[in-house]
Amino acid sequence: MRKILVQVGNQGPVGINTTPYFSKWLTDPDQGGGALRDFGCYGADLVTWLMQGRRPDSVLAVAQNFQKNYYPRVEDESTIILNYPTAQAIIQASWNWPYGRKDMEIYGKDGSAILPNRDVVRLRVGDAAERVERAPALMPPYTDQLSYLAAVVRGEIRPSGLSSLKVNLIVTEILDAARESARTGERVRLAPLDNS
Repeated sequence: MRKILVQVGNQGPVGINTTPYFSKWLTDPDQGGGALRDFGCYGADLVTWLMQGRRPDSVLAVAQNFQKNYYPRVEDESTIILNYPTAQAIIQASWNWPYGRKDMEIYGKDGSAILPNRDVVRLRVGDAAERVERAPALMPPYTDQLSYLAAVVRGEIRPSGLSSLKVNLIVTEILDAARESARTGERVRLAPLDNS
């Protein structure tokens, strides 16, 4: 992989009429924390999983507020750039999309995989025509979040992949670095881990 683009978000808590309790939490800078954390987490999770649990070398982020009348204390627009030695990932986490999005584009040396939704993959190699593939149906308990959570709580499965603790600790580190970068306007370099 050379470049990963993730566009994720929706019309925002006000735009999709979330409950007052959830909206209050999402728009509290110390709790939900705005679009960067609300939707940046999904992009960081996908990228970290695709990069096989590797931490980025650095994080650069920009956060803006276009809807100050609805979200006076948090950003509603953010772009996070993750730099790896051989790849770059760009996460666009926003409450300003005209509709809900969770799509991704992955580019390699010789081709691409574009995922407009969870059911379709558009594949292209070189100058060849694009090929559209349907993703196979998920098997229980992976069909929806509540079934998955119930299976974890019952001890039927262990969190793995996108849900693993290892991946999500890196996601938290990425989001903390992104918030700091957006605040300071500077790239945040992640210190190497001490593996001793």
